[in-house]
Amino acid sequence: MDNVVLADQFEANRPRLRSVALRMLGNTAEADDAVQEAWLRLSRSGGDEVANLSAWLTTVVGRVCLDMLRSRTARREDEYAAEQPAAAASPEEQAMLADSVGLALLVVLDTLTPAERLAFVLHDMFAVSFEEIAPIVGRSPDAARQLASRARRRVRTTPNAGTPADRRVVDAFLDASRGGDLGMLLALLDPDVEMRIGPVSQQRGADGVARFFAGRAQAARPALLDGALGIAVVLEGAVKVALRVTIVDGLITVLDAITDPTQLAALNVEVLQD
Repeated sequence: MDNVVLADQFEANRPRLRSVALRMLGNTAEADDAVQEAWLRLSRSGGDEVANLSAWLTTVVGRVCLDMLRSRTARREDEYAAEQPAAAASPEEQAMLADSVGLALLVVLDTLTPAERLAFVLHDMFAVSFEEIAPIVGRSPDAARQLASRARRRVRTTPNAGTPADRRVVDAFLDASRGGDLGMLLALLDPDVEMRIGPVSQQRGADGVARFFAGRAQAARPALLDGALGIAVVLEGAVKVALRVTIVDGLITVLDAITDPTQLAALNVEVLQD
């Protein structure tokens, strides 16, 4: 196929491919990388043997995203152990994610396995058949159907996963804590915010709570705590502290810290990607 024609056909498919990758990865930079990889593979193949270019490209992007998700999952524990703060998304990237994907959905999608996420995204969001999905995940069509079904139940039943605005508040709070940005912390906290640590220790007021967190949270990550959006402090692959976060009208009103090992063990903690 002529290179100009091939490039034109690819560009016609780019918006859909980017939408697939964005919903799979939840990260604009990685989504663009996945789409670029699909173009490289298409240009190397020449496209002469491709009967349905749109389906072929969707399959390629799906495989690339699946590999990236699996790689991300494999290295996540090492990143937490090293206590490396994650790079903050730009305001433009956050807005793009909120508009085109929905951060509330991304919170839930981050709790799925890579295969479940791919099956759900491709089938439920882009109407790709399970016969096409099956070879991507290395399963039978029936098994791929089951992956999507499990993911669908999770998406529908996960409680209190947080609104897009709530997730942005939690992310901004963690970024400000890590960076020691006292002004931003004060802007995110209700003036009468209450912090509880165990059954006895309490602190009230934005100034004191902001100073407590300023410069900390290097090992903290957004998380689902029994399905509710919160924060988990992860050290050496283990959750050491869980923070239940109450947000009202865009401000944090309560931070309820769980530090008791027995209580933490009974808590279902699902660490999310920053």
